[in-house]
Amino acid sequence: MEKLFDTTLKNRVILKRFLTETPREELFVIPDGFNNNLFWNIAHVVVTQQLLVYGKSGKELLVSNELVEKYKKGTVPTEEPVSEDEIKEIEALLLSVPKQTMEDYSKGIFTSYESYTTTPQVTLDSAEDAIAFNVFHEGIHLGSILALKRALAK
Repeated sequence: MEKLFDTTLKNRVILKRFLTETPREELFVIPDGFNNNLFWNIAHVVVTQQLLVYGKSGKELLVSNELVEKYKKGTVPTEEPVSEDEIKEIEALLLSVPKQTMEDYSKGIFTSYESYTTTPQVTLDSAEDAIAFNVFHEGIHLGSILALKRALAK
């Protein structure tokens, strides 16, 4: 499990760099051929980790219901502008949430799990399964972010 947590944190550092080093106006552009933007992908991975690990374990989420509703699976970026406070919140959550998950896991709080089959047809039966799948999921979205950055550069 330690390697999975380490990989997640390394990915989150990369995502945080995209969030903080990309000009604000580029964070919210949806290039032709895409249905989301850089910011949505970053916020989506924060929310999804929470839903898969904490939500399916019956634990209270470390993110607000408002963020869940805006960035969960099946959502798309809205026309309304994202506030500077929300950007800062996502920036803070990028690293704090996986660190808290590591702590909670080491305390043994994830004792039950509601089985869930993901879109790629991977069935998760435990928090360990969810933590492992989350690394894959975040990799998909890092790939999307790299593709978005290339599209924005053109």
